[in-house]
Amino acid sequence: MSIDLGQIQKSERSKKTSFQNERAFRLSGFFSKKKLSDKKKEQLYKDLTTLLKAGIDFKTALTIVRDQQKKEVHKEILNSILSNVVKGKSFFEALEVTQRFSPYEVFSIKIGEETHKLDTILKELQKFFQRKVKLKKQVTSILIYPVFILVLTFATLYFMLTFVVPLFQSVFNQFNRELPALTRFVISLSKNFSSIFLGGLLAIAILFLLYRRIRRTTYFKVMSSKILLRIPFFGKLIKEIYITRFCQTMALLLVSRTSLVESLGLIRHMIGFYPLKKALEIMENDVTRGITLGDSMQKSKIFDANLISMVKIAEQVNQLDAMFVNLSEQYDEEVEHKTKVMGAVIEPMLILFIGGIVGVIMVSMYAPMFDLSKVIGGN
Repeated sequence: MSIDLGQIQKSERSKKTSFQNERAFRLSGFFSKKKLSDKKKEQLYKDLTTLLKAGIDFKTALTIVRDQQKKEVHKEILNSILSNVVKGKSFFEALEVTQRFSPYEVFSIKIGEETHKLDTILKELQKFFQRKVKLKKQVTSILIYPVFILVLTFATLYFMLTFVVPLFQSVFNQFNRELPALTRFVISLSKNFSSIFLGGLLAIAILFLLYRRIRRTTYFKVMSSKILLRIPFFGKLIKEIYITRFCQTMALLLVSRTSLVESLGLIRHMIGFYPLKKALEIMENDVTRGITLGDSMQKSKIFDANLISMVKIAEQVNQLDAMFVNLSEQYDEEVEHKTKVMGAVIEPMLILFIGGIVGVIMVSMYAPMFDLSKVIGGN
């Protein structure tokens, strides 16, 4: 039996290259901890589910998905996962190494591998991220227009106070007549606009630095959440968005046969909204001590009566996973409806707002002009 030295050298080179690639990936991960986007994760889980259901083995499926990637960073991530799977690691361990996947994703896939239902879990993850992407689009859609209008309002103010008002002021100075209070105020605003603008920028910078300093304190989290929840209409929508995320994640974890206590713990670390985070901490402790989820949820004001009653019924018939699937769909539809209504209400209000600002400036300038025209006509 002869030993193929060429093959051995080729194998050694392959191992060396693999080691260098993995080392390079880890170094890139050290400098950039950017996670995969939710849209990218949705596509990843969708592709893997399709390939596995078509009867393709897992390693080949990963290879196909990796080769389909157009961005180099995505190829590197999937190459790292594939490399670790080939070395004998479980899929969930390979995901964990990349530090690009959340704990509830890793845990769900771990359960899927242990119960030999990986394709089912991947499908649930795909649905989860599909809903999450949809929810983000809904929230973004109601924020883009107000931001655009605010920028347009500022641009209009800048143009009118910097160029239009000084033209009128030069005309008023020629006649040396007393001007109305509103006109004097607008002219004063025009003269001091640069100082006001710089002062505004400085105030924003100070507030931003202050926010960076205190954002992690419990006091800030409590106060900011209280203020958010008290904003008319917006407060209720914000709460429902977080409840939707809670229901969606609970559905994903319970369907993947994660225990209730572990599910609550994973979601608690994922959720950033303080009132819900605090409620989840209480619920996790209560369920550990044997209290039912429904009874524990009653202790928090963030959950509405309908949600609590549904959870209690589901616990009685041992269908908590199916109930959270239904609840996530129900809340998702409610949020979608409310964002559409909000968009329809906000748009005309903002148009009236910018129209009002322009109108006030124009009236303040033209009112004295009419008086001056009467004086000139009388003379």
